[in-house]
Amino acid sequence: MELISVIVPCLNEQEALPYFYKEIGMVAEDFKKKNVEMEFIFIDDGSTDATLETIKTYAKEDARVHYVSFSRNFGKESAIYAGLEAAKGDYAVLMDADLQDPPALLMEMYTAITQEGYDSVATRRVTRKGEPPIRSLFARIFYKLMNKISDIDLVDGARDYRLMKRVMVDAILSMSEYNRFTKGIFGWVGFKTKWIEYENTERVAGETKWSFWKLFKYSLEGIIGFSTMPLMLASWLGVFMCLFAVVAIIFVIVRQLLFGGSAFGWPSMVCIIAMFSGIQLFCIGILGQYLSKTYLESKKRPIYIAKEKK
Repeated sequence: MELISVIVPCLNEQEALPYFYKEIGMVAEDFKKKNVEMEFIFIDDGSTDATLETIKTYAKEDARVHYVSFSRNFGKESAIYAGLEAAKGDYAVLMDADLQDPPALLMEMYTAITQEGYDSVATRRVTRKGEPPIRSLFARIFYKLMNKISDIDLVDGARDYRLMKRVMVDAILSMSEYNRFTKGIFGWVGFKTKWIEYENTERVAGETKWSFWKLFKYSLEGIIGFSTMPLMLASWLGVFMCLFAVVAIIFVIVRQLLFGGSAFGWPSMVCIIAMFSGIQLFCIGILGQYLSKTYLESKKRPIYIAKEKK
């Protein structure tokens, strides 16, 4: 029998887990009729509520349930990696516990891989219903920007909800970098992928853990991890400002020769110094971001630390 590993990162999802477990259980029964088994791997990402206790309850009653509990909150990227490491299936699927990733799509995804020759089947939202407008706007800007400045293809509205063959899972695990941007990694490793579209659904219970600030920092991980364009931008900006400074100096000299007394005045000097100082700090900041990521990678720290597992 074939085995599908269902990987579910969890952070304070005690309210949503009962709904998810019921839904995925029904889907598992449908797969069983096709001679396909499932295992459920829950990754407790340092939850502070009863998430781990709920998962342990399922594990006692259901041999298909496994879990990895982190020693603290390492983030969803680490949880995804831990789940893929723990997966034993011929296929692996990433899902959220809040049912925003409809389990009912799994059969269609499995059929596309087994009968249509795809290596993975990914999902994307065609609407952002229920999402704050400002958040949707910045999300669309991010996807457009990433596709312009990097070599990877990011699909607007793409979810982490994806079914993959074992060969693709192994390829992702081979990229053991500390600073992870899974959406970019999916695109970088390649493989033949089919996209399934669906309308956005709201959480069945609980609250989202992704604030605007967290999403902003996550987008920076993607830009820095998969594009060197900011470094080139800093260089171009430096060259442009040098040329601007030369032109400005020539202008001041010519004006002084024609009208006299026009090269004096501390306000103009302060403005010029402030402008160039700001540009220098901006460029140094970009360099600092890349340097900090290199520094963290050089430490070879583990992507996560498991406190307990089953």
